[in-house]
Amino acid sequence: MRSVPAAAYAYVLGAVLGTLWCVLPALRAPTSWTTLGLLAALYALCELPGHCPYTGDSLPVRPGSFFPVLLAAAFLLPPAAAALVAVPGALLSRVDRRPAAVRRIWRAAQLALATWAAARTYALLGVDHIPGPPDFPYALLPAAAGALAFCLVLGLLECGVLASAERLPPRSAWRSAGAPGGPAGAGRPGGPGGPVGAAAVPYLVHGLAGLMMAVLWRSPYGPVSAVFVLLPMYISCWLFAQYHRESAAHRATIRSLVQAVDIKDRYTRGHGERVGRASVLIARELRMDEERLEAVRFAGILHDVGKLGVPTRILRKDGPLTPHERRVIELHPEYGHEITRGIGFLREAREAILHHHERLDGTGYPHGLAGDAIPEFARVVAVADAFDAMTSTRSYSRARPVPVALKELERCAGAQFDPRMVTALVRALARDGWETAVTSDEPLLPPQRDGAQATAAVPRHPAAAPGPDRSPGPRDGCR
Repeated sequence: MRSVPAAAYAYVLGAVLGTLWCVLPALRAPTSWTTLGLLAALYALCELPGHCPYTGDSLPVRPGSFFPVLLAAAFLLPPAAAALVAVPGALLSRVDRRPAAVRRIWRAAQLALATWAAARTYALLGVDHIPGPPDFPYALLPAAAGALAFCLVLGLLECGVLASAERLPPRSAWRSAGAPGGPAGAGRPGGPGGPVGAAAVPYLVHGLAGLMMAVLWRSPYGPVSAVFVLLPMYISCWLFAQYHRESAAHRATIRSLVQAVDIKDRYTRGHGERVGRASVLIARELRMDEERLEAVRFAGILHDVGKLGVPTRILRKDGPLTPHERRVIELHPEYGHEITRGIGFLREAREAILHHHERLDGTGYPHGLAGDAIPEFARVVAVADAFDAMTSTRSYSRARPVPVALKELERCAGAQFDPRMVTALVRALARDGWETAVTSDEPLLPPQRDGAQATAAVPRHPAAAPGPDRSPGPRDGCR
């Protein structure tokens, strides 16, 4: 979002006015300015560099790593004073997108209001902000409620700014605001990411850390001891950044390989992505864990990567293939297995790349495996591959309706496909639906009278050269 719409300016102004209304009592009532100043300085020190200390620019810090400071303020100070703690740090925080001033002001108002809500909730549950430390462990429940209030207010405010700044429907805005782990201020006026829904659990952890800071702050050891509570946050920040750098490298590797296949075998552009999506639908129906879901998605996306080893003239040949050319194409699973051999994170996905053209009756290739000897991922990808091929419109064939394609898969279950995988796909599509696709920019076949395009919406995919998929399989049904 390069410019902020007028509605978003009005929304931010409303948040600022709300913040002023919340903090005004701190200027009229007795306030522990020393505690407020120290906490505000600590939060500003955490936010100012935008990076973990001692590691330079190589390690970005998520603002949520320092929410325990704000929650500690909510547990130590009256609501109006606690809200002020967030303001200096938010105004000094790093903003990567314009308009920076609006985003910083929005972030300050958003965090101030959330901190005020946390402190107010904490106080309403019977915990007075007294000079002594919070009454631990009796303060656990009020602290948890305060952390959840902090989370909820952040989510509601984020939902509102998304709806006004990006004109999203309320439901879509709420889902976007609730995406756990959303990047700070990504495309928004400085928002700290989606904090509701599944992300409530991390906020409870922040609340516990904030309560520990508050207890230590008022203990005989003093404020210095409370700072050490942030050390686990720095460590988790480092681990989080390492994980996301590794994930980004994985995605870049997959993207490069997919682009290479799309360039060489253009008429199946988008096929790998859809096979990956269908594979995940099947795997989720089989209740595979999240780690395996990611692996089976990679397997589906890269199942045809071995076509990089097949001569382009064969892949793009318009006429029938000779027996020799067909044997060359049948080598593509082995080529794919070799291409991905050195990519450690693929692991189980490589077996699917190698065996996705095996058949349950043992007549497939490259090794003629049968039954349960075929790796599970390969049986998943085989069904997803055939389904997408039958439901995608290409220059030489029109898409089959989804129900027709599923009936064809069921007809071939037990001989060519694993019946469990076919049944899982049928159940998943009954629940989630599917969109057929066009994978060629050539003129389509004349309209058919049997309603071949009667299925869901048909998104158009970019250019693809004509020519059938030469890999043996049920492109026009099971063989």
